[in-house]
Amino acid sequence: MKPCAQAVLFDMDGLLLDSEPVWYDVEHAVVERLGGRWSHEHQAACIGGTLDASCRYILDLTGADVTVAELSDLLLTGMVEHFHAGLPLHTGALELIDAVRDRGILTGLVSSSYRVLVDAALDRIGHDRFDVAVVGDEISRGKPHPEPYLTACAKLDVNPTACVVLEDAVSGVASAEAAGCYVVAVPSVAPIAPAPGRAVVTALAEVDVDWLLALPCS
Repeated sequence: MKPCAQAVLFDMDGLLLDSEPVWYDVEHAVVERLGGRWSHEHQAACIGGTLDASCRYILDLTGADVTVAELSDLLLTGMVEHFHAGLPLHTGALELIDAVRDRGILTGLVSSSYRVLVDAALDRIGHDRFDVAVVGDEISRGKPHPEPYLTACAKLDVNPTACVVLEDAVSGVASAEAAGCYVVAVPSVAPIAPAPGRAVVTALAEVDVDWLLALPCS
């Protein structure tokens, strides 16, 4: 049977990478440096959103006298150092990407992270595992806006209704669904409920490629 999906699009942080604990450590250190306190509840409020939005959240929280650009540099520098030291891949991540590609299906990476961080991850994952990578600092409106996924679909020349998206965050799910894609949610921090046009699994390693490519498309 011919697969319904013409492309499978992957989020990065929290989905392919177990990077939320790394983000927490980096954010915690930076917030303390700015005189504030960081908690897992604060992190959950930022999960899946843009780096700019996270920085504004931190500045509102701390009242620190630094710019968004300066704060972004601090966070990105810390994350790149961690990624170069060791990339925290989720079990089954690379195997699933490779299984999709072995079926001749296009793959895309759609991340809110900036190019410098995505490239640091892809240096370890392999740039050739994705036909396109859409990153947070190369679009005008980030998740939960549909632009990131619409951009990836346009670059792949695939209708969004023929794409399956794997996401771990509420804002990413909203972005993909607003673009018209079918979503498989793998919640990392905040819970995500099943819904029409959305399946929910507890771990990426549970996703079978046959099941994934047989999901309903328009």
